[in-house]
Amino acid sequence: MKNPNLRLAAVCSAAVFICTSCFSRPGGYDGYQTRSYTVRGQTYHPMSVEEALDFEETGTCSWYNESKFFGLKRGTTSLGEKVMPWHLIGAHKTLPLPCLVKVTNVENGKSVKLRINDRGPFIGNRVLDVSPRAAKKLGFKGQGLTTTHMEVISVGDGSYKRKKKRFFFF
Repeated sequence: MKNPNLRLAAVCSAAVFICTSCFSRPGGYDGYQTRSYTVRGQTYHPMSVEEALDFEETGTCSWYNESKFFGLKRGTTSLGEKVMPWHLIGAHKTLPLPCLVKVTNVENGKSVKLRINDRGPFIGNRVLDVSPRAAKKLGFKGQGLTTTHMEVISVGDGSYKRKKKRFFFF
C-alpha cells in the first residue's frame, strides 16, 4: 500500500474488529436470565420470555437506595451491573432479566421507560422497586410508595419485543 491514508484506515479497521470481537456483555449474562432463585427461604420461578412479552401488572411500587441495607451488595444488581442513582432501572421478582418496561404512576399519570436488571422487592406486597431517578420522574420520590401499572416492552436488551396489538374491524 503506497497511500498512507489507506494504510491507516486498514489498521484502524483491524483494531476495531479485534476490539469488538473481544467485547462481552456486562454482568456476564447471555441475553436474558430466567433461572429460579431463593430469597429468605422462598423460591421464585421467573417467567418465560413468551409470558413476559404479554405481561402487565398493577401494584405497589417503591424506590430503593443503592446501599447494602436495601439488598444490593456493593452497589451491584442481580446481573452484576453497577448501580448509580441516575440510572433508570428497576427490580422485579419474576420477569426475565433484563427487560425494558413502561411504568406509569396510576396516581398522577406520569410514565417512564426503565430497564429491569435486578430482583426484588422482597418487602410486603410490593411488585416493583425503581431507582431514585425513576421515582423522581414518576413523581413519588417524596412519598416512598405509589401504585403503578407496568407493561413489558422487550426482553433481553431488545432481543424479544412485544407484538403490537392489532384491531380488526369487520
